[in-house]
Amino acid sequence: MPTQPHQPAVPHPTPAGPADAASTGVTSTHAPGVPSAQAPGDASADGPLDRERAHLRASRAALRAMREDAESLDLTDTAATWVSAEALRAQVQLRIAALADLADTPLFFGRIDLAHDDATDDRPQHERFYIGRRHVHDAEGDPLVLDWRAPVSQSFYQATRERPMDVALRRRFGWTRGELTAYEDEHLTDPHEMATTSALLTAEIERPRVGPMRDIVATIQPDQDVLVRRPLSGTVCVQGGPGTGKTAVGLHRVAYLLYTHRERLRRTGTLVVGPNRSFLRYIEQVLPALGEVRVGQATVDELVAHVPVRAVDTPAAALVKGDARMAEVLRRAVWSGVVEPTESLVVVRGSRRWRVPAHELVEVVAELRSRGVRYGAARQALAQRIAHTVLLRMEAAGEAPDDRVQDAVARSREVKDLVKRLWPVVEPAKVVMRLLGEPEFLAECARDLLSEEEQAAIRWPKPARGVRSAPWTAADAVLVDEATDLVERIGALGHVVLDEAQDLSPMQYRAVGRRCSTGSATVLGDLAQGTTPWATSTWEEALRHLGQEDGVVEELTQGFRVPEEVIAFASRLLPAIAPGLAPATSVRRSPGALRVVRAPLEETTAATVRACRTALENEGSIGLIAADARLPELAAALAEAGLDHLEPGRETSAECRLTLVPASLAKGLEYDWVVVHEPAAVVAGEPDRRTGLRRLYVVLTRPVSGLLVVHGEDLPEELAERPRP
Repeated sequence: MPTQPHQPAVPHPTPAGPADAASTGVTSTHAPGVPSAQAPGDASADGPLDRERAHLRASRAALRAMREDAESLDLTDTAATWVSAEALRAQVQLRIAALADLADTPLFFGRIDLAHDDATDDRPQHERFYIGRRHVHDAEGDPLVLDWRAPVSQSFYQATRERPMDVALRRRFGWTRGELTAYEDEHLTDPHEMATTSALLTAEIERPRVGPMRDIVATIQPDQDVLVRRPLSGTVCVQGGPGTGKTAVGLHRVAYLLYTHRERLRRTGTLVVGPNRSFLRYIEQVLPALGEVRVGQATVDELVAHVPVRAVDTPAAALVKGDARMAEVLRRAVWSGVVEPTESLVVVRGSRRWRVPAHELVEVVAELRSRGVRYGAARQALAQRIAHTVLLRMEAAGEAPDDRVQDAVARSREVKDLVKRLWPVVEPAKVVMRLLGEPEFLAECARDLLSEEEQAAIRWPKPARGVRSAPWTAADAVLVDEATDLVERIGALGHVVLDEAQDLSPMQYRAVGRRCSTGSATVLGDLAQGTTPWATSTWEEALRHLGQEDGVVEELTQGFRVPEEVIAFASRLLPAIAPGLAPATSVRRSPGALRVVRAPLEETTAATVRACRTALENEGSIGLIAADARLPELAAALAEAGLDHLEPGRETSAECRLTLVPASLAKGLEYDWVVVHEPAAVVAGEPDRRTGLRRLYVVLTRPVSGLLVVHGEDLPEELAERPRP
């Protein structure tokens, strides 16, 4: 078929031919779980499926050629300096990595055939686009596969029968171990075709999970796609119930923004912030699978790792240290060393002496303090401001000093000694150490902000001997980060994704907010899953602490991951843990997905092991989740039963598909089948009942295919089924 000339802004694909455009219904070849409907012509060597496979072969060959072109680039003498040469070489290596053809990752997953009523020479009446994870073009530059982030691809995700967006046909492809095995068509402009749930889409969502998190680029839903394609300039906060895909939305939004603003974000950087390393290991393959290999990942603790954390706060201390009032306490502490001048300054230049009276020095110090700049920047400016005052006197005396004279005065011993007395150097860690270790200094800085009880809660039990040996906690490290930014501005990135944000304290929000103070953010979370004493109460409050008050809050309530039976069971807890939230729903019903088994109290562990063995009869990953204190007992029982298991964060494989998960680390993870051991113990393992019920809500909503709850103690009364009104 002839192709249209390539235009990068709006690529023109192969014009749609009548044979494929006329095919109807669902066609499937040995695709498990997908209904089979043999379409006319499929048995021939030139049926629709054969033509799609031929396009796949051509696309893979073109991708190999693109990668070979990148690998064969001669970078000799292409840069002016060795630094530029290394930067260019690094860029080429990233390009080569992005062009990898992953054997188990479909090169394209969809196709749209467009029919334009307003056809022009530049836009024919019929067009066809293949949608995939990355752009692929042939030797002439004509596109064979369009990147899912391209503007034209938007209609693949958002077109509906009510709003077809010129899409006459949307085709989804089914894959088995990297091979194209099925296709399924929707004729959006055909009034006689009934709307049905996509069997291929459902099969992809339910595909067993072994290993890290997969991308959802083939199954993005319209409401998710709208969030993914939001502009870079705006911060968006996504409140999403379990299984609504909020984490995937955040990761795909990063990929979309990198595609749309690549040069800008290459300069400013992007970062994904997660709750723990297990979670980050779980999601770390999503962006590389989408061709993005330059996105940083970190936990909040890693962002603020200024001091060695070796102690743990009491809940009361952590609550106070995480309070936003600590920002003002720290500001007072950092600036407490600045003193008001009481004596005149005399600067000797050659044979002359220049005197600056104390009242003028007072004005200079007061003016710098009022400007709202960082402590370190103001200190650097102080020497220049004093030197400028001396220069004014020189000019008044008839001299003609220039900038070199001012710099010399600023570096003179007299000025340097004065600056040292008036505006001493501040080391952030030492300021925090003094604040927490000296009751009198804390009382002075916390005056009218913290009560005596709150001050007593955060004071260290005894003075620390040095920064390295101090009893630093994770919350203390956040305070050091705040003090560091008060002294010298911490660099900001172009975009930050903050996942599981509901568990952050106000001071942690401020730490993340510093990293996107000149950029934007995607905030992801679920208020019902907040399990810390300082858990977020409203997203508006969280955005304010983040410094992104203009951010927009969006809600995802339709779930795809968790079966309806499971989410309905877990949602019984919502009136107790988040009465203002609407329960999430699910598009997937799976009879038998929920089983609750009661065993004699002394046999609960054995019953749990039997449940794991039963779960292993199914395909996919299995997560055994229990209260943290119960893990040693369960690990020993699994070992005695000959059932190997992994720790969270380690990739499952065909040889070992069972992971033993402490309830405290379950957030954000997902498994095909989940066995929950003793829900009452999960609740009892938290400081208070509401937090315990929230932890249980998290635990119950981890499965994709089925949930088996084993208990010997009574279930929490909040899980009792309530009659429908």
